[in-house]
Amino acid sequence: MNHSAYWLVNVRLESGYRYEEGEITGTETDMCSIRIENGRMTAIASAADSLPGDGLPLRNAGGLLMLPAFREMHIHIDKTYYSGPWKAVKPVTGIFGRIEEERELLPKLLPTAQERAENMLALLLGYGSTHVRTHCNVDPVVGLRNLEAAMRALQTYSGKLTSEVVAFPQHGLLRSDAVQLVREAMRHGATHVGAVDPATVDENIEKSLQTMMDIAVQTDAGVDIHIHDRGETGIRTMHRLADLTQQAGWQGRVTVSHAFGFAGEAGAAAELAERFAGLGISVTSTVPIGSLIMPIPMMRAKGVRVELGNDSITDHWSPFGTGDCLEKAGRLAELYRFVDERSLGEALGFITGGVTPLDAEGKRVWPAAGDAADAVLVQASCSAEAVARRAKRVAVLFGGEVVSGALDAG
Repeated sequence: MNHSAYWLVNVRLESGYRYEEGEITGTETDMCSIRIENGRMTAIASAADSLPGDGLPLRNAGGLLMLPAFREMHIHIDKTYYSGPWKAVKPVTGIFGRIEEERELLPKLLPTAQERAENMLALLLGYGSTHVRTHCNVDPVVGLRNLEAAMRALQTYSGKLTSEVVAFPQHGLLRSDAVQLVREAMRHGATHVGAVDPATVDENIEKSLQTMMDIAVQTDAGVDIHIHDRGETGIRTMHRLADLTQQAGWQGRVTVSHAFGFAGEAGAAAELAERFAGLGISVTSTVPIGSLIMPIPMMRAKGVRVELGNDSITDHWSPFGTGDCLEKAGRLAELYRFVDERSLGEALGFITGGVTPLDAEGKRVWPAAGDAADAVLVQASCSAEAVARRAKRVAVLFGGEVVSGALDAG
């Protein structure tokens, strides 16, 4: 990557809230100039100030609003129909029907797996995501070939985004006897150990979770487990995961994807949320709609780190999905009635790793001198509008370089 220095001029940055009779009614912004060098923002000045005579080139943001770059925290780039012919989902019975379908389907998808993964990464990047955590099938049907195709695709995008790779035994860590394959995946560069529904799929909560945690500890890796089980089973599984997280000293290194058990009895969900917050266990959600509504506001209020992901994008599990994290944040805001200026702006934090331009008191905390120059330039007046209106992404910066879209010369 070219780390040349330049000034990004005419950038709109949020500067504080606007109040009427003590109530937040809007967001104030300033026009600024930002010096970018070696992938970082090294100075921020008012656009009204004269720039130093350092001879650096100028790039013009044209009054666009700058937001922190987005983080896509749950996606499967290794198995998708995206960029290929349209195909709706084949009706099957439950997760086991889908697993059976994969036995025939995945080998057929392998010849174009890398190309489709690269096309999906281009889609995610264009929507502003410069960090991607992808789950990759590791199973007896494809072995490590899906993982290898995904990692080649990620290498293609080296210098444009960062990534994490979860070794995901979709067909069951125990059920498909995938333990050794997952160990091999970790040696091949996977960063997280995955698993799926220890009760329903593996039919042994204790052995499944213990095996997963053993691999994580032995390989010094993170954990990201799919838990779809609801009700008491889901709650019990996640409490046992919390036990093992504490025993292993793996605080801050464990994620539960979906975590549908939280959508059950409110008291049990609140108790579990407090445990997760205390252990730094995060939850990644797709913001499901319909019969299952996750208690995301409660979880956040208890201190659980909740992040969002698109999961499937037009594959054999679902024909839906856009790849747009800002759309996910907007859906969250709609679903939970985050309709005021502050709530809409704070919803951005679900897709930026918790980073928002303003803190709770309305003070600008991002960007600051020294921050990484990873950002999205959008057509919006403030974060609240960007979330509510799913603002158009005009340019994406990673390490200070434009990696999607374009900016005018100064």
